[in-house]
Amino acid sequence: MQNGNLKLLAGAPGGGTEIKNPVLGPALQGFAGSEGGSAFFSNFIPRAVVLAFIIGAIIFFFMLVTGAIQWISSGGDKQALESARGKITSAMIGLVLLFSAYAVISFIGNFLGVDILILDINQLRIQ
Repeated sequence: MQNGNLKLLAGAPGGGTEIKNPVLGPALQGFAGSEGGSAFFSNFIPRAVVLAFIIGAIIFFFMLVTGAIQWISSGGDKQALESARGKITSAMIGLVLLFSAYAVISFIGNFLGVDILILDINQLRIQ
């Protein structure tokens, strides 16, 4: 720290007004003030759910492709054919579970009026 030019604290005289996390993208960086944590999580949870659905769809695709390749390359071997059939069946069951989870989230949101993807914890704020 030479000549006092290095200010690391947010809000310090001559320093910045907020600390930004370089790991977060620009859409998640603007949460400052008293509701920073709740605003962050109310945006983070829907994004995490969408990311989980995308990852699940990618896993389904790769399991289906590897099962199909294993089926084609089984060469009439019954054990390899059953293994490939089991992999394809598992991929289909996973896809059904993924769509079922989406259907349950949509059902709760539409019919019961509770959007479980929005986390509103402002009432629980401890000051």
